[in-house]
Amino acid sequence: MSDLDGRVIVITGAGGGLGREYALSCAGEGARIVVNDLGGNRDGTGAGSAMADDVVAEIRDRGGEAVANYDDISDVSGALSLVGTAVDSFGQVDGVIHNAGILRDSSFVKMTPENWDAVLKVHLYGGFNVTSAAWPHFREHGHGRIVVATSTSGLYGNFGQANYGAAKSGLVGLINTLAIEGAKSGITANAVAPLAATRMTADIAPAEVLEKLPPEFVAPVVTHLVRPTCTDTGSVFVVGGGLVQRVALFQGKGVVFAEPPSPGEVADRWAEISDLTGATVGKNPLA
Repeated sequence: MSDLDGRVIVITGAGGGLGREYALSCAGEGARIVVNDLGGNRDGTGAGSAMADDVVAEIRDRGGEAVANYDDISDVSGALSLVGTAVDSFGQVDGVIHNAGILRDSSFVKMTPENWDAVLKVHLYGGFNVTSAAWPHFREHGHGRIVVATSTSGLYGNFGQANYGAAKSGLVGLINTLAIEGAKSGITANAVAPLAATRMTADIAPAEVLEKLPPEFVAPVVTHLVRPTCTDTGSVFVVGGGLVQRVALFQGKGVVFAEPPSPGEVADRWAEISDLTGATVGKNPLA
């Protein structure tokens, strides 16, 4: 038996691609799965039930337990309904994998407020909505596992993805705080930046690159992070094509001024301020 046996995991955007792989992997370890998918297009338009239903059927055909949910988690009521589906169907919720996402790419000069809002609503607001809905259940039971999908676009930037990158970077800020606030309640929160060939990345990278990035490489890492025995928290992992690496902020030695410096004094010491020689893992100086 796996230590995921009988655990209830809610997975957003689980009707295809990476979300489907997460659902199948967790179910293969004995978890009971709530497969959430709005069933829309890559840009967030449209809706349907077939995608979630197909994954549920696939899990059941393999002997697992799963139910479908079609709520829009960019809306607070949709996220509450999703977690309610887990509790109503299985009596509990033990983990959330927030994978749902859309793309509305454009250069920043062409970025519209509508496309900015739409992407942040699904990725960042969706992450808040679902974890917020599950949080009271986690605290009550003294256990919870949260994994959010960040991106290298959020960690390092990518042309044409200001909205997506901002949302994905925001999710890292979210899990950093959830890791601190959840520690006393047995709640962990981590982020995974997947490198995988899915409909979301079909035109983002060359075909010869995507061929080396099947989503099956990412799912085992996400599954591990929702296991009760995995107590890592507040960490970010880049995963894909066989690579699994932790990434983190680093800080240089910096410069300490005894008195408020002039702009010229800052400029004079800018090379020292910017120098990362001997850098160490970053930490909050006010903590």
